[in-house]
Amino acid sequence: MKLVSYKTENREHLGVFINGHIYNLNSCDKQLPDEMKAFLEGGEVLMERAKKVDAQIKAAEIEAKEEVFFELLAPVPHPTSCRDGYAFRQHVAAARRNRKVEMIAEFDQYPIFYFTNHNAIQGPGEIECMPDHFQKLDFELEVAVVIGKKGRNITAAEADNYIAGYMVMNDMSARTLQMEEMLLNLGPAKGKDFSTVIGPWLVTPDELEPYKTSAKPGHTGNAYDLKMTCTVNGVGVSAGSMADMDWTFAEIIERCAYGADILPGDVIGSGTVGTGCFLELNGTGLLNDPNFKPQWLQDGDEVEMEITGLGRLINIIKKADTDFSILALKKK
Repeated sequence: MKLVSYKTENREHLGVFINGHIYNLNSCDKQLPDEMKAFLEGGEVLMERAKKVDAQIKAAEIEAKEEVFFELLAPVPHPTSCRDGYAFRQHVAAARRNRKVEMIAEFDQYPIFYFTNHNAIQGPGEIECMPDHFQKLDFELEVAVVIGKKGRNITAAEADNYIAGYMVMNDMSARTLQMEEMLLNLGPAKGKDFSTVIGPWLVTPDELEPYKTSAKPGHTGNAYDLKMTCTVNGVGVSAGSMADMDWTFAEIIERCAYGADILPGDVIGSGTVGTGCFLELNGTGLLNDPNFKPQWLQDGDEVEMEITGLGRLINIIKKADTDFSILALKKK
């Protein structure tokens, strides 16, 4: 099942995406809420009701009205929190190699994550960025999960049962801001808090069963072989697979939930796939060729991310009409 959040006449709704069309769940079953937050809080009971409606629409067993005029939103427009992990060893190793530092041993010892701004979640469409963001503006190609039920002190062996679904995620990054603040051993914060893009829909785990594969040796949890790609203005820049995750989402959730509640509507990103951002690509290019010309996102660029089974997430980057700069406020 593919769950979507969408807007008609300035009101948010919850629907299912079937064969290129969106159908409102509440209109098919009045016991289903008309927005994602309440739906996720209803847990497995509401999820099963929604799957029944989804199956009935697909089998043409019920009449369902197709939405015609709508704005597609982030599948979870108002997450309870947003964390981002660091699961792909290839990306970490390449980034460190490009900085001429050794691979850090701690990567293989435990999964890590940071909290980002859950109020800066966006979906398909235009992404407006401030002038300072365009100082080395970057994308990050990732997968994200959404938590479907409350839990605490969860083991990796049981953590997959807490996942409501999977999405494409673009962790937008302003590298100049990020690198400055992290010199003080805090962050990322201002380099990351302006936009995290998820979408186009939330795909329930049952749809990914055909892509299931083995987790890396020594790791616990579900793994999927889903091709991940990103193009900028139609030109391919990134390619990888979700199967390349070293740390599984189950292991990341285990760490997130240690001594803390995870809640329905929490979003957790995988971290960047290998080759999945300009920071890594530029570093590799310059390492191999001193004359390599680095690339960063520009005003008007179209970023398209596609992950097998999860769909395509398309955004247009726009520059805000202002000259306000926090980089200009630095003390001399």
